[in-house]
Amino acid sequence: MVPAARQPDPRHRDLRVREGLTPLTSARSTPSADRSAALDALPVREAVPALVSALDGHGTAVLCAPPGTGKTTLVPLVLAGLAGGGPRRRVVVAEPRRIAARAAARRMAWLLGEQVGGSVGFTVRGERVAGPGTVVEVVTTGVLLQRLQRDQELSGTDVVVLDECHERHLDADTVAAFLLDVRETLRPELRLVAASATTDAAGWSRLLGGAPVVEAAGVSYPVETLWAPPARPVRPPHGTRVDPAQLAHVTSVVRRALAERDGDVLCFLPGVGEIARVAGQLAGVDAEVLQVHGRAPAAVQEAALTAAAHRRVILSTSVAESSLTVPGVRVVVDSGLAREPRVDHARGLGALATVRASRAAGRQRAGRAGREAPGTVYRCWSEAEDVRLPAFPAPEIRLADLAQFALQAACWGDPDAAGLALLDPPPAGAMAAAREVLRAVGAVDAAGRPTPRGLRMSRVGLHPRLARALLDGAAALGARRAAEVVALLSEEPPREYGDDLAAAWRSARRGGDGYAARWRTEARRLERAAAQEGPAGLSPAPPLPETGAEPRTPRGSIAGGAETAPADGASRDPAPPASEAGGPGRSSGDDAAAGLVAALAFPERVAKAKAEGAFLMASGTAAELTDGSPLRHAPWLAVAVADRPPHSASARIRLAAVVDGATALAAAAHLRSKGEEVHWEDGDVVARAAERLGAIELAVRPLRDPDPVLVRAALLDGLRTEGLGLLRWTQDAAGLRARLGFLHRTLGGAWPDVEDDGGLLERAEEWLEPELSRARRRADLARIDAGQALNRLLPWATGEAARLDELAPERIEVPSGSRIRVDYSGGQPVLAVKLQELFGLAETPEVAGVPVLVHLLSPAGRPAAVTADLASFWQGGYRAVRAELRGRYPKHPWPQDPATAEPTRHTNARLRR
Repeated sequence: MVPAARQPDPRHRDLRVREGLTPLTSARSTPSADRSAALDALPVREAVPALVSALDGHGTAVLCAPPGTGKTTLVPLVLAGLAGGGPRRRVVVAEPRRIAARAAARRMAWLLGEQVGGSVGFTVRGERVAGPGTVVEVVTTGVLLQRLQRDQELSGTDVVVLDECHERHLDADTVAAFLLDVRETLRPELRLVAASATTDAAGWSRLLGGAPVVEAAGVSYPVETLWAPPARPVRPPHGTRVDPAQLAHVTSVVRRALAERDGDVLCFLPGVGEIARVAGQLAGVDAEVLQVHGRAPAAVQEAALTAAAHRRVILSTSVAESSLTVPGVRVVVDSGLAREPRVDHARGLGALATVRASRAAGRQRAGRAGREAPGTVYRCWSEAEDVRLPAFPAPEIRLADLAQFALQAACWGDPDAAGLALLDPPPAGAMAAAREVLRAVGAVDAAGRPTPRGLRMSRVGLHPRLARALLDGAAALGARRAAEVVALLSEEPPREYGDDLAAAWRSARRGGDGYAARWRTEARRLERAAAQEGPAGLSPAPPLPETGAEPRTPRGSIAGGAETAPADGASRDPAPPASEAGGPGRSSGDDAAAGLVAALAFPERVAKAKAEGAFLMASGTAAELTDGSPLRHAPWLAVAVADRPPHSASARIRLAAVVDGATALAAAAHLRSKGEEVHWEDGDVVARAAERLGAIELAVRPLRDPDPVLVRAALLDGLRTEGLGLLRWTQDAAGLRARLGFLHRTLGGAWPDVEDDGGLLERAEEWLEPELSRARRRADLARIDAGQALNRLLPWATGEAARLDELAPERIEVPSGSRIRVDYSGGQPVLAVKLQELFGLAETPEVAGVPVLVHLLSPAGRPAAVTADLASFWQGGYRAVRAELRGRYPKHPWPQDPATAEPTRHTNARLRR
């Protein structure tokens, strides 16, 4: 029973059990009448007949039920025949998170008056509590995905419930697509329910072949919204970094909520690190502070999900948005932040990114305050900002690394995923990058079909990179040591473990914290998986350098599949031998083993030192270590985790291991290449024979006689980079180019395009040969006469070339007898001539039918006027110019009537002679 010190009224108690994820007490001490009352109070009961009818008629259904209605607990029990008296069926419930899977199973078992492992059980990665009599099994979507790959018919399962499908996790979308394929081709009788608190009901209905949509009404109390933006602007999140000022503000809002409102406070933060920092800043508050996330110890999770007599502050990630019900909450403090996956395919870097939470997530979070009584939500942003937030979170398939998805699709028989029923298709670029990774690790062949090696990798339940590291690493190091390092890579160690992977390995062995406990459990699971799959059929692992780490066989034989796990008491490894523990000094065996496994997992992140603390990865990405890192003097690293700080040109290494050159070359052998490199670099042709590991130069020597084809391509690249100015351009050549450009713009047709970025570079074979093929360096380009070469582009075949001087004359003879050069470099040809030389010329000269722009010059050659209409100028503008300049230049003629005056380029005295 609920402790007397905090006895809620019956109305609140009924509402608290609606979701069915909050155990009120143990099965032994709770009367069966209370369990029956709890089942009867669940609002989803009213929708159950319609759901059953939809499944009977269509086989699929979409269930929309707000949080607190019992969709996660009552519906599976009814479909399994454990409640409501229906026929017995085996039901699998897929949850996106382990914490939710465990909590749902425990709650359903309590409602039946049983212990978990009887009629209701659960299976998550590394832990299985189920038996022969289990009828309802709650699993994570990852576990269900592995089962489907081993048994496509999902034998023995009658109904699958996909819970919280609105979260659009990649595994959940993949499972839904596979199940629909199973229903269509193998088991049309398999029933499928897509259940969610808030979802795209129409989209899911279409995906499920026009499945009926069943809605369940919920009961909730009003929630008051208080907008609590920071008083001063804070920096937006970048990568996983959150401005400390933002976290300090969230802390102050939690303290404000404790002072202004009653009840427990649920605060949403983006990640474990932010939760820890806010928890530290809340020291001294008059409430118990709990940290709830997927990595939290089971005892903390249980404490958060159990009603308490004292006041609490629960700091949680998005796991508490819809998957869990936390009793006693009357206040929600929402930081407005969430985490989403991001991948830089060009640099091979992937990580979580902190983003603004969507409006849909904000509604889910706020609703938690009104589950048991009227509540309040404090939103740490302004109302004006709220309307600019995204409406819904982005599906993970649009954002995430798709290598694991691509391998699952290939093993399913659809390498391109083109035939899978998905709400959102995978982005083409991300799929291409994923297939490159799979080919590099040998998981698929050139056609995208899975290899025997890829099938083994898919069964391990890891990202293909880590699966490759586990299986190949086990062949070199033994299953246990490889599994321990891969377990470190599968969940990044805490920052306090440092950036040295080998040192983090030793810390995890010695550690007694929550991370170390999870690491031991995962390492044992991976050791079993490596032992089961074995090295048979795999390509040989790279040889380990002679550093004292000898290949070994797994210690002991552990039975069971990847889904099973020993009892809690047996989940810890025995203390490692002194030779492996490492002690305070560095163990060369640990260093070599950690480096090999990291290099196998991330071969394109093998990095060579450029300077102290600065490295170049094989992918071409520059990377740096932080000051004080013990790895700063290493000649080679295998980088396991890196991110890109804001405004930085280099990646930041967060976790890496020392490797030697031999290990780096072996692990990244597919990136190794030898060949002639001839390219334009630093203003000239560089020709060399190079051996590379991706972007890393291993050895270079000059080439005395490079391939002429490569040299020619390098010279063309230089012309594209630096322009045609590398050629020899005389005044006549530049003039010819300008005339041709004018004719191309004016007449088009056969007249060539002579712009740098237009026809000249594209038609280099037509006008730069044979000189270009004979050139070997920049100096040779400078000897090519561009004017002579341009003549090859004239339209000789049509006879138009003969009209060049007629259509675009180089010079025009003016009335004084002078031949003046025409400037064709601008948009309109320009004739710059002294005013007195044009006396008597009434019409403006034309070239190719275009009037020239006449620049009338003073006797000193300075601009006096500009006109394209000489007749108008003589009638009007001339008088103003004459009045201004005749006093300045009295020795030159300034007649009143220029139309009848004698044109001249001489002074009055010269004319009188």
